[in-house]
Amino acid sequence: MENEKKKSLKWLWIAIAIVAVVGVGVWCAISAMNANGVSSTFKFSSTFVMFTLVFVILALGYLLGGINIKGVSLGTAGVFLVAILLGWLCTLDFKDVPLLGSFYMSGTDAAVVKNLKGPIQNIGLIMFVGAVGFIAGPNFFKNLAKNFKTYILLGAVIILSGTLVAVLCTLLTPEYGPEYWAGILSGALTSTPGFSAAQDAATENLARITLGHAIAYPFGVVGVVLFVQLMPKFLKSDMNKERELLRLGGVEEKRDYSKYFACEDFGFMPFALAIIAGLLLGSINIPLTGAGYSGPCFSLGTTGGVLIMCLVFGHFGHFGKLSLEVKEGTLKVMRELGLALFLLGAGFEGGVALVQEIANAGGAAIVIWGFVGGAVMTVFPMLVGFVLGKYVLKLPLLNSLGSITGGMTSTPALGTLISTAGTDDVAAAYASTYPIALILVVLASQLLITLM
Repeated sequence: MENEKKKSLKWLWIAIAIVAVVGVGVWCAISAMNANGVSSTFKFSSTFVMFTLVFVILALGYLLGGINIKGVSLGTAGVFLVAILLGWLCTLDFKDVPLLGSFYMSGTDAAVVKNLKGPIQNIGLIMFVGAVGFIAGPNFFKNLAKNFKTYILLGAVIILSGTLVAVLCTLLTPEYGPEYWAGILSGALTSTPGFSAAQDAATENLARITLGHAIAYPFGVVGVVLFVQLMPKFLKSDMNKERELLRLGGVEEKRDYSKYFACEDFGFMPFALAIIAGLLLGSINIPLTGAGYSGPCFSLGTTGGVLIMCLVFGHFGHFGKLSLEVKEGTLKVMRELGLALFLLGAGFEGGVALVQEIANAGGAAIVIWGFVGGAVMTVFPMLVGFVLGKYVLKLPLLNSLGSITGGMTSTPALGTLISTAGTDDVAAAYASTYPIALILVVLASQLLITLM
């Protein structure tokens, strides 16, 4: 009897809910007919549009990235490609279409594009780079001391190889100008600091720098992502053996944190402190010429500053009795989510900007030349770095690939390599090579414009 009574009440509430939903729907439909149609029923603010795009891109991006063809997949880079596609679709002329018109982007100056490119992308970058720093920190400085000359040489050779290709392209196509190829170089090496340095050094043709960067950046991301997955397969490498070689080649340190005071269980407090310190370090400007701050300047930027300070925090692990530990689970979530948000912001803005800049350039030839040149600037340095690392310097495979991702300043490829290798230890090689490569690509971008 009691069960029958409960079942009757259940169906009563279900009936009331259905009537309420139908009633609201009918009322909205009647109101829409008396106003401006269906667009009056839905209120799509810019915040709604932005977060809808974020989660649509994440859902479709991971769906694409999860497609596995003979062991090779795009992984998180699938988010980047979907973001580019949706960025392009949002530039199509459907602004007068009900509902869909809210997603129309007039250009890179649109508020949604700025928010995805600014806050969303930068928060993602900070989360990813910070997590990598904390993961690599405990063993980083000892490994760096052991392989210091190797990492400097690899970083220098990779950037020099890409720069030589850029110089050759500039000589072959003088009509496009060094500004265009400096943009291609920064895009091929996925280096935002290099892009900014080129803009600072240029006195004209700034739009060419933007166009070059936008054309080369997509292959710069995808090319390195595929390279670190395909190379072990081409060599038929035993990944268990390679992981062991990577572990033996490093210096491991295990710590006991129970003896230090932790503010909370996840480690958000020390992570936040490291980020603050990193942002301050990255904001320091260092003049590169006798012109002082009136001339070209170098700074570590968000990426370099945060990476270094998180390495330091991760290395020491505590400050007095205060624990600076961030739990492994926290770091893995931040690393993956941060990478996805970074790629999302860069890809969406790139999809919008690419159409806009190509239209301004007024021809397909410059795009074709740029794509081919950018692809060579991506692939050639990786091949040179791989041959040097594996066959000359005799580095283990995963150590070589980790150094290549750092030398290419490729944040997305590191995430893919960690997944491919099945270990976070490759982050140490990335973090060791990245700073020297970052400095050199900034200098190369500036010198290519000023000397050519």
